[in-house]
Amino acid sequence: MKRSAQQYLAALSLVASSACLADYKTNLQPPVTQIARDIYGLHDYLLFVCAIIFIVVFGLMFYSIFKHRKSVGHKAANFHESTTVELVWTIIPLLILIAMAWPATRMVLEQKDTRGADITIKVTGYQWQWGYDYLGEGIGFYSRLATPQTQYENYGIPAEQREKKNPDYLLEVDKRMVVPVNKKIRVLLTANDVIHSWGVPAFGVKQDAIPGFIRDTWFRAEKEGIYRGQCVELCGKDHGFMPIVVEVVSQEKYAAWVEQKKKEAAANQDDPTKQWTLADLMKRGEAVYKANCVACHGAEGKGIPGNFPALDGSKMAIEAGQLPAHIDMVLNGSKKNPAMQAWGKQLNDTEIAAVVTYERNAWGNKTGQLVQPAQIKAARTAK
Repeated sequence: MKRSAQQYLAALSLVASSACLADYKTNLQPPVTQIARDIYGLHDYLLFVCAIIFIVVFGLMFYSIFKHRKSVGHKAANFHESTTVELVWTIIPLLILIAMAWPATRMVLEQKDTRGADITIKVTGYQWQWGYDYLGEGIGFYSRLATPQTQYENYGIPAEQREKKNPDYLLEVDKRMVVPVNKKIRVLLTANDVIHSWGVPAFGVKQDAIPGFIRDTWFRAEKEGIYRGQCVELCGKDHGFMPIVVEVVSQEKYAAWVEQKKKEAAANQDDPTKQWTLADLMKRGEAVYKANCVACHGAEGKGIPGNFPALDGSKMAIEAGQLPAHIDMVLNGSKKNPAMQAWGKQLNDTEIAAVVTYERNAWGNKTGQLVQPAQIKAARTAK
């Protein structure tokens, strides 16, 4: 069976580059999907074509400069037009362009073919986390950076006193996206605030997530394992803290994971009519705050001067009359400077009630006010 030159080049490049990657980590990640392998082969094929063009063009140029220099008696040719030259430098680049564009176009069309998917997952980008919704399964969760803040916010601390970084520094999350091996996974992408981009190099996947639009891509992982990526769009202050972790498992393990997530969702369902005590709201609110708010407003509520306001001692958090405005800010956000993202879609009524209560009673704030979930529900309805 005959093989094209591109296939030979792709196979050769995979062997060479995989060895290089293992030793020096200077090449693309080892591919685990057919798309990623095709991209890898196309990359090396185009690199080979460009190298040949470079050698030929500069070789001829330097040869002409050296062999036809004036110092050895050569004189410049004197002609006005040459139909032959015009044809040569038009036809040859055209053929080169076709040789490069044809496989690239085929690759783009293959990447866009999301038909026949086994599983569809909606991925939403937020500042700065990812939301995953498994359509048809009733599973949804948010995936956040799991690297402790003390590992990357250590400016001014002597090296010997800094917390030791974990092996997956800035590339680990609290909840992974889990998919079965050898299944076509369709990924629907959008964003809640700014443009993000979901990319996993080992899958050959990169697609922008744009507010107000739904875009899609797909992958079929052929090997079980854990694969990592990051948001590859400059989406704001904490752009570098939006990792992507996909765990590829067997069909049996995936089915067990789906069942477990459904049980967890049922067990963790909050009762919107429950009357909470201040102590319980403070405990729950602290957990919500650390998971969602600490990156901007700080662990001690001091904020980041010039970027994000302090909550400790702020007028909104210590004056009783500011409670409705406080709830509205967390629930619906603000586009004023500094901007505040809306948390109404990410957090339920109980979580918002808890975090508002926590902010009004933590650190130096001691209002004694507590917010019940019913108040948040009423605020949603009023809006």
